[in-house]
Amino acid sequence: MRLRVRAAETAAAGLLLLLATACGSRLPESDFERRDTAAATAPATAEPLRVGIITSVTSPVGGSAFTGPRDGAKAWFAALNARGGVDGRRVEVRECDDGGSGVGNNECVHELVEEDDVVALVATTALDYAGASRVARARVPDIGGQPIGPAYDTYPYLYSVYGSLAPRHGTTGWDGEQYGGTEVYRYFEREHGARTAAVVSYNQSASAAYARLVVQGLKAEGYRVVTEQVDFALPNFRAAAADIKEQGADLVFDAIDGHGNARLCEALDDVGAEITAKVTNVQNWTSSVAEDYKDAPRCRNALWATGSSRNFADDGDAAVREFRDATKGLETHSQWQLEGWAAAMWFTDAARSCAGAPEGVTRACVDRFMNRAEPYSADGLLVPVRFERLAEPPKTRRTCVSVARWQDGKGWLSQGDMNDNCFDVPQLPYRP
Repeated sequence: MRLRVRAAETAAAGLLLLLATACGSRLPESDFERRDTAAATAPATAEPLRVGIITSVTSPVGGSAFTGPRDGAKAWFAALNARGGVDGRRVEVRECDDGGSGVGNNECVHELVEEDDVVALVATTALDYAGASRVARARVPDIGGQPIGPAYDTYPYLYSVYGSLAPRHGTTGWDGEQYGGTEVYRYFEREHGARTAAVVSYNQSASAAYARLVVQGLKAEGYRVVTEQVDFALPNFRAAAADIKEQGADLVFDAIDGHGNARLCEALDDVGAEITAKVTNVQNWTSSVAEDYKDAPRCRNALWATGSSRNFADDGDAAVREFRDATKGLETHSQWQLEGWAAAMWFTDAARSCAGAPEGVTRACVDRFMNRAEPYSADGLLVPVRFERLAEPPKTRRTCVSVARWQDGKGWLSQGDMNDNCFDVPQLPYRP
């Protein structure tokens, strides 16, 4: 995250995001969907389809931390409406800023679901999704949301952009535990022979909890792990960097915020640490790396990002080019914007599937599309995902990972195809 945190509470909030995005569900299955891009034929005066987007715009962790999915979704809908909408029906977007609080989130749910009567929510990015149970009770499909907290593995009618295998009957995961794979660690061992990894965290509960999860996964893959904990109020990144150099770490993972990451990178450069990769997550996969890490050129060029969607900078892909063309007016680009674009595409495909239904586009019809057996990939932008309700958590899964690395002058470069970077890995439990 590109922000300067000032209190332990804000770090906890941001780090919950890291925990969730690190463990998104991924399936290495081929794409079965086919989108209908034919011109609309219904009258232009048809009643618009109303969708809602809830975003923690003014959250405690900064004004730009959560807006990427919203911006991507809005760009998709603007381009869609320019082409005639869904069977001639324009999509009308209703936005709500929940302020990053549970109270604000409940107010947004009331406004959009109960007052505006939206047919679906799209690209939800809420720091505290307190209104999730109300969305489920109203049977409103929430499509392509970012799983910052456990809601998307808890309630029906909520569909994370990464999919879910959990029962989702009101209890998180399986008896309160969620599961994540070790594919990222397996990737770096396979591709780069990495065997020693450092994990940097704050002496703060959420940071320490996420660090423990990373350490657990690394050890399950046979890594020697070096742990570095710094004081949250007065972090001594130089001391941590010096020890990382001394220990000969190949990789550096972290459980700290974006500003801390930049300072850690500066410290690694200052002590002359030679690392294979400084690994970051999907939220920090942005076009502003050169500015954010301007004082750490060596570490900046060792930045790697992993996720579950196709690199937003991959202009060789037609679906990515469509996204980039539609968002060229944005100041920066990010992986979260692309995932918000994919979420809006997902809703559109669901709405189009209802075109021949007697009742038309309804919440129930859209929800049926979301529950179909075929995986969904948004024209190849997502590692194909689906939603299942397994009675028991999987012990292992074949999972795929999207990988990119930063290079000055070239930006984010994809490392192989995400549908080929696949591994049979253990699924490890954690409590959100």
